[in-house]
Amino acid sequence: MDNELVQQAIHLGSQYAFKIIASIVVFVVGRFIAKQLTRLFVKALERRKVEITLTSFLDNIVYYTLITAVVIAALNQLGVSTTSFVTVVGAAGLAVGLALKDSLSNFSAGVMIILFRPFKIGDFVSVAGESGTVREITIFNTIITTPDNQKVIIPNNSIMGNVITNVTANPTRRIDLVAGIGYGDDIDAAKKAIEEILAAEKRILDDPSPTIAVSELADSSVNFVVRPWVRTEDYWDVRFALTEQIKKVFDKQGINIPFPQQDVHLFVEQGGQ
Repeated sequence: MDNELVQQAIHLGSQYAFKIIASIVVFVVGRFIAKQLTRLFVKALERRKVEITLTSFLDNIVYYTLITAVVIAALNQLGVSTTSFVTVVGAAGLAVGLALKDSLSNFSAGVMIILFRPFKIGDFVSVAGESGTVREITIFNTIITTPDNQKVIIPNNSIMGNVITNVTANPTRRIDLVAGIGYGDDIDAAKKAIEEILAAEKRILDDPSPTIAVSELADSSVNFVVRPWVRTEDYWDVRFALTEQIKKVFDKQGINIPFPQQDVHLFVEQGGQ
């Protein structure tokens, strides 16, 4: 009887020992394969010049997904029923997904920003009601610096769900100015003065050529549109310089720039009965 029990114990032990060894082999080999597949995946992303932030994140996602599959296969070798295990993992994943739905939304938006590149670091953009220079793009948010040097952190979902204006995406920009003169002033003289101002500004591009035209007969002024083209980096400097020069030249040539006025008339009422 004792010999029979010993033989059964040896048989069971050898059976489980084989399963344990097989499970360990499956895990070790599977882990090696997971590492190699992940490395190949990362190299493919690098060849396509995918953003390093996204590459790093996807590297972890792919690796741990493969490792999960390897662990399930190893447990199968031990004879453990993995059906319930997979169900629990799936339910836990669903619960986590619901709890982190806002974060996942920001993540998916971050992936889209990195892949489709509506802007890059260094661009000046207007997004989600904020304007500034892009300093950092992460998976969950984008960091910009405003012109007065405030740091603004914007969730990526807010960016992709709204209009994106990339101010510095193109190498050139058009300046739109309005210069008004009085109805008693000479239109031709004013137009010639503006042409000379633009010709003297070397930062203005010849192609496309500037536009100078009467755009409106307003209530108190005749309005010119002044639309020269400049390099994007020169936009604000040239705009400020032109505004100042137009005022100085108009003053020098006696061309009036109308401004709102209000006449107040006082009447003295004679006293009566």
